[in-house]
Amino acid sequence: MGWLSLPSFLRCGNKEEFTLSTEKIADKDDENSERGNWSSKTDYLLSMVGYAVGLGNVWRFPYLTYQNGGGAFLIPYTIMLALAGLPLFFLECSLGQFASLGPVSVWRILPLFQGVGITMVIISTFVTIYYNVIIGYSLYYLFASFQSVLPWTECDPAWADPMCSKTPKGHCNITGPHHSIIPVNYTWAMSNNQSCINGSLVFENTQVPSEQYWNKQVLRRSDGLNDTGEIVWYLALCLLLSWLIVAVALFKGIKSSGKVVYFTAIFPYVVLVILLVRGTTLEGAREGIEYYIGSQSNFTKLTEAEVWKDAATQIFFSLSVAWGGLVALSSYNKFNNNCYSDAIFVCVVNCLTSVFAGFAIFSILGHMAFTAGKKVSDVVDSGFDLAFVAYPEALSKLPVAPLWSFLFFFMLLLLGLDSQFATIETITTTIQDICPKLMKKMRIPVTLGLCMLLFLLGLVCVTQAGIYWVNLVDHFCAGWGILFAAVLELAGICWIYGGNRFILDIEMMIGKKSFFFWIWWRTCWFFITPCLLLAILVWSLVTFEPPKYGSVEYPGWGSAVGWCMISFCLIWIPVMAGYKIAKAQGSLWQRIVTCCRPQPNWGPALQCHRGERYSHMVDPEKEHDMEIPTVDGYIHKLD
Repeated sequence: MGWLSLPSFLRCGNKEEFTLSTEKIADKDDENSERGNWSSKTDYLLSMVGYAVGLGNVWRFPYLTYQNGGGAFLIPYTIMLALAGLPLFFLECSLGQFASLGPVSVWRILPLFQGVGITMVIISTFVTIYYNVIIGYSLYYLFASFQSVLPWTECDPAWADPMCSKTPKGHCNITGPHHSIIPVNYTWAMSNNQSCINGSLVFENTQVPSEQYWNKQVLRRSDGLNDTGEIVWYLALCLLLSWLIVAVALFKGIKSSGKVVYFTAIFPYVVLVILLVRGTTLEGAREGIEYYIGSQSNFTKLTEAEVWKDAATQIFFSLSVAWGGLVALSSYNKFNNNCYSDAIFVCVVNCLTSVFAGFAIFSILGHMAFTAGKKVSDVVDSGFDLAFVAYPEALSKLPVAPLWSFLFFFMLLLLGLDSQFATIETITTTIQDICPKLMKKMRIPVTLGLCMLLFLLGLVCVTQAGIYWVNLVDHFCAGWGILFAAVLELAGICWIYGGNRFILDIEMMIGKKSFFFWIWWRTCWFFITPCLLLAILVWSLVTFEPPKYGSVEYPGWGSAVGWCMISFCLIWIPVMAGYKIAKAQGSLWQRIVTCCRPQPNWGPALQCHRGERYSHMVDPEKEHDMEIPTVDGYIHKLD
């Protein structure tokens, strides 16, 4: 039974195609008139690249590469891409595209595990609250760059204390006449081209202006989580502006965000190229790049388990798998889109971006080390310390410093916004699946209301203790909870729903593939990827440490709040499983079995594609007796 022998109303693309709705189609190019589709494949790919490529590619990957053997780190990184990142990325893209549903409703495939989707969305909600705070930090530095002299260039008495110093203060011993040892000031030794005797250099406890500017002027950081202080008004305004940007970009859903990403996803690469070209022309750039990936490569590091764990963790979180966003964005694809080639493209672009960003970052850090008379290892940082302390300090020493500062923080802003667009779209897609009529009529008010609610929840993160809250949520919610959800996702789809059945679903979208094509994906989905993620999850729990920011440790109640947050995220998995079992009929075992089967309305969103799905089961002589599940959840005969 071929596709052409199906009744006309079940054929997709037929001129007489039957539609379940008589309402006017919003976009004549949309295959799914009820839900909508991406305006073009480019919109989708750029949105996926923007979602996957985020701040971690710039402020974490270069540091991990340096820390774990330089160029040698690319070996475990590439292997973990193939074993953990790409298989899960391909699975989630296929899942969302096949059913045209978001991360919660897509679990019609396995009702027992619907709580996994809820967990993903709740964790994404927690993360999006503080992620926009980081975007607010970038906005603040962006505005601060519009000055002839960057404000963190000097120790301003308005915010600096006596520990602030542009040059490192210290003393060391040099070799004098007749091999005598003379104690001298370190600054004097550097200005007179004198070399300190090895082991004699001792630095005083000073802070560069950019560090004090970050802590005392930008954050107005309190002494700890116990000291909330007041709301830092200028950070609150930056946070409000960042949410307004997100709301404006998403007011029409994918139809508007798909156009915004043409700029927000592409321009960061332009900035990276500009920064790399400028960085490689600076003195000391070569030493910085060598420390990053060149002559400092240490292949003996590959024997350490920690290196492989770092590679797997970075790949997993960098690709944004198991956050729900990949399922949500892919759910707006047309049914026969080649999600396989899309997954390969986005994953490769993401990883190459990480490597490329490292060259730009380390070339300028190498110059910073050169001008400060330090080793590159003494100026290497990651996270907040790199983005808002080390890099601003390096930029302040360049000619036309405000320009380079503007470009860098504009890049951070765009990288953050891309990821934020996709995360908010994940939440709105979930709402749309639950209340489609509400979102169709009131998308703009719902989107604005959601952004305003998240802005109000994020105000605690712009108090004087705000950075501690940002770090607390990141420490608990953006860690092993996602790993737990990913393991359950793989186990549910591959071992309960059936990996081979899921492969047939994928082939319905992208066409028949050979047995040898699927060997790799079967091996990863059934065994390698879940075992690898489970090992990382166990390792993360065994080596779990209480949160702290810098040298500041958190009070006991702070850790308790963190455990409450992640517990609230994960509790929905057993709660929803219990609810589904209680709602089913029959004995306990029958109820469990029922919840481990797809719901009657599981499958492609459009009636025509559902007909394609079951066409191979039809005997031409019995065509009119065939029963096909339809979008309303009932079984209908073709006659």
